[in-house]
Amino acid sequence: MTLQKILWPTDLSEQTGEALEYIKSLTRRYEAEIHVLYVIEDVQGPPDWAGGIASGGKDNMLIWHKMRAHKRLDQICIDYLEDCPYFVRHIAVGDPAREILRLVESEQIDMVVMSTHGASPPFRFDSVAAQVIRKAPVPVVTIPPAREAAPAA
Repeated sequence: MTLQKILWPTDLSEQTGEALEYIKSLTRRYEAEIHVLYVIEDVQGPPDWAGGIASGGKDNMLIWHKMRAHKRLDQICIDYLEDCPYFVRHIAVGDPAREILRLVESEQIDMVVMSTHGASPPFRFDSVAAQVIRKAPVPVVTIPPAREAAPAA
């Protein structure tokens, strides 16, 4: 088996970060590129929505989310991925499952490694993972949330 490109979709939460050890291990073993994807869910609403700002509210919110994502992805690179020798950042706007599948095709990804849960309301990322598993043309490895240690008896 050869792995040249591994995709790690993340919502930048602690839960999705649990996949990092698997990604690092696979990257070292196969000298694969890590493609990390953060998807900003597209917000649909009336034209004057987005924080009550009549003009440009949605655009300003997207700009803020993109800036935040770039900073967080840079920090992940520095803190957890040994300065990212094979690290490619992607930020998309849209439906998370659809954007993950789109990136798998466009970047010719060999494997997806993702957490089953994220920061959104319970099971939201899980439903994204389920959609990706059903529709991805490549293997998808899912990482469950870490179990808390059982209390001492």
